Amino acid sequence: MRYFARKIGFLVLTVWIAVTLNFIIPRLMPGNPAQAMMAKYAQEGPVSPDQEKALALMLGLPTGSLWNQYWRYLVNIIQGNFGVSYSYFPQTVSSVIMHALPWTLVLVGMVTVLQFVVGTLLGVYAAWNRGKKFDSTATVFLSFTSAFPYFWFALALIYFFGFIHRWFPISGGYSGNLRPSLTAAFWGSAIYHSVLPALTIFVTGVGGSLLGMRNNMINTLGEDYILLARAGGLKNRTIAIRYAARNAMLPIVTNFAMALGMVVGGSLLMETVFAYPGMGYLLATAVSNQDYPLLQTLFLFITISVLLANFAADIVAGLLDPRVRKGVTR
Repeated sequence: MRYFARKIGFLVLTVWIAVTLNFIIPRLMPGNPAQAMMAKYAQEGPVSPDQEKALALMLGLPTGSLWNQYWRYLVNIIQGNFGVSYSYFPQTVSSVIMHALPWTLVLVGMVTVLQFVVGTLLGVYAAWNRGKKFDSTATVFLSFTSAFPYFWFALALIYFFGFIHRWFPISGGYSGNLRPSLTAAFWGSAIYHSVLPALTIFVTGVGGSLLGMRNNMINTLGEDYILLARAGGLKNRTIAIRYAARNAMLPIVTNFAMALGMVVGGSLLMETVFAYPGMGYLLATAVSNQDYPLLQTLFLFITISVLLANFAADIVAGLLDPRVRKGVTR
């Protein structure tokens, strides 16, 4: 109980620190959205300070002392009120995020789970057959693909499969003549548009899961209890799955939990390259437009998701391995 209480206390403290930094960092950026928008309008003709002030009031820019802004910020978070998006005015931040979040969760979330499962299984097989042809080939090839910058790999896929062969679309989440709905035409178009982004994430990420699981399992196979299991005449499959792989999975589960926590933030460069309507593309838009409410909410979502994933990984590790709890309570 002491271990779990300390973890909960640490979670509460880090969430408060993250919320505070989330309030401060956007305000360190030079300028404000009203000035940026008026600079665009100034290209078409002169603008007055009164027009900029009216625009600031319309956008609901923060006013008052920094402490008052911080207090209102905390109250609004508790109430679930994240304000109005400057980039998508007059839509609220919540509605903008709820539109982008499903795209990221479905694409990045499903591919993250898939690459973890495939990479882990391949890592188990490669470790059990270490030194053989499959181990050498898979390790070298996936080490090579995992070293690719995924934005470069995305551009390569766009060039070969989008421009050269024209097999897949190169941008967007669905065809422009469709509206999001629960129809076969829309789902077919969404899947078709997600092939290249999904392939980018999977190919550049599966190697990390394979190499991590392979290295952990090779270390586990050298333990005394594995030798004892072999001497006891247990089947190779039983030793590999129930003994070696099960214990080698503990560090991998932690990394997987962290990866799931990062899913909420999307894949910034990948979504930008493909103009995919997810959280990463939304984050890039918010940064370029100095959209403080949207930026703050996105950072808050991402940070809390990572913290919760880390907390869940610590709890699972404590439940699966008593040595973790003992190491903390001593």
